[in-house]
Amino acid sequence: MAAVPQRPIITLTTDFGLTDPYVASVKGVILSLNPEAIIVDISHAVRPQHVGQGAFLLETVHPYFPPGAIHLAVVDPGVGTERRAIALRTARGSFIGPDNGLLSTALPDDIRSRVGKAGGRVRLPEGCLGVALTNPRYHRQPVSDTFHGRDIFAPAAAHLSTDVPLSDLGDAVDEMFALPPFRAERRPDGSLSGKVIHIDVFGNLITDVRGEDLVSPRATVEIGGRQIGGVERSYAGSRGLTALVGSSGYLEIALAGGSAAAELGADIDEPVAVRS
Repeated sequence: MAAVPQRPIITLTTDFGLTDPYVASVKGVILSLNPEAIIVDISHAVRPQHVGQGAFLLETVHPYFPPGAIHLAVVDPGVGTERRAIALRTARGSFIGPDNGLLSTALPDDIRSRVGKAGGRVRLPEGCLGVALTNPRYHRQPVSDTFHGRDIFAPAAAHLSTDVPLSDLGDAVDEMFALPPFRAERRPDGSLSGKVIHIDVFGNLITDVRGEDLVSPRATVEIGGRQIGGVERSYAGSRGLTALVGSSGYLEIALAGGSAAAELGADIDEPVAVRS
């Protein structure tokens, strides 16, 4: 029996929200160029202009997609400036978006570890191909200075999904801007110093402390002037604030039946410390 052709998958991660027509416009451009595309929304609730949060959400989700998926991400405070629009092809998928760190997950941690806390430019490793989206043939015309998501990024994703070669989209690039890995810093005394990097719809505070870096389940977590003793295995069965390693592999602070974010008055970038 002949294999059934697989329909192309394009994921979307943006800070556009769902009140305005921006997301629908992006999808309309994609479907006009490739009606067979399967569009999957990762999130459109990234904090406005919060590149780091967008990069984290994309990083936690893309491994669950087939390696041929195309990941379109737009959190773009530099839209209309000299910042580049890029597309990357890796063994783990293709990534399209602004060259501002949003696509950092396309790179392995050892490459990203070479930059400082604020990020920096790195060379693309072997096996990662990149282009700047400079070919106007693959743009929607006229290109708006304020909506590259619709006019540059969406057409690029759609054309890639129809097997247009990556090299046709623009000039080759050999470096990009990357954020450092999401990983709390290990202090000389063995403690971990991290921060909140995402707050989910339940009010759970997701930190950059990786579960694999926790030395003991009896560790003490300090956040918002409160101490939480021990790291639990689930949300249930606990009273008050609870620390646990969530499904993303990172330490979370939760409140059974409530919102840890509201309880602590905490937001993204809230410091967190873990002591064994």
